[in-house]
Amino acid sequence: MTSMDTGLFILITDILGTVAFAVSGAMAGIRKKMDIFGVNILALLTATGGGIIRDLVMGATPPTAFKNPFFVIIAAIAANITFIFVYWKHKSRKAFSDKTLAIYDKVFFWFDTIGLAAFTADGVHTGLLGSHSDNAFLVIFLGVVTGVGGGVLRDVLSLEMPYIFVKHIYACASIIGAAVVYIVYVITGSSEAAILAGFFFVCAIRFCAARYGWNLPKAYKD
Repeated sequence: MTSMDTGLFILITDILGTVAFAVSGAMAGIRKKMDIFGVNILALLTATGGGIIRDLVMGATPPTAFKNPFFVIIAAIAANITFIFVYWKHKSRKAFSDKTLAIYDKVFFWFDTIGLAAFTADGVHTGLLGSHSDNAFLVIFLGVVTGVGGGVLRDVLSLEMPYIFVKHIYACASIIGAAVVYIVYVITGSSEAAILAGFFFVCAIRFCAARYGWNLPKAYKD
């Protein structure tokens, strides 16, 4: 691919991750019965939080989210569309039915997974473009913190135990995906191949973890 094609590919990946995490943040806020302002704040933090943490670690200040509000606007649009859709579907009800909650849980899971995969790959790619691209630990860490950072902020602000500590190999999927992006890039030199490989691994691991009930060991069972 040409540099223009590569830039477009990265932009599409960023938009995909932003929309996915914004929707997951909005769904979390709706489940917690937040008003439209709270839903928007939670969605924006979920969509941009990981990137802000990554930029601060890299010493890039102010973070990109504040220098270029494009992705903030995309996240706000996705959050409000989600809110309006749910409001329209349930404006006459005081609570969601069990069937509806099950559907929303699946929507949340897949949007959260897509956001995790896209931002993990994007974080590694950003690290590879930096001045410390030969530091594998740092580059992989940047991928993981970009992938999980927004979700941690979402869970903390919605008074939930962060997903990375309890659910379906969440952070481990990000770590593996970030390592795959780095390894594929080092071997092939192709940003597109590296990002697609990492994205696929994160999604596949998350799917298998949910499908087969994979979780890390705990000191005792619930």
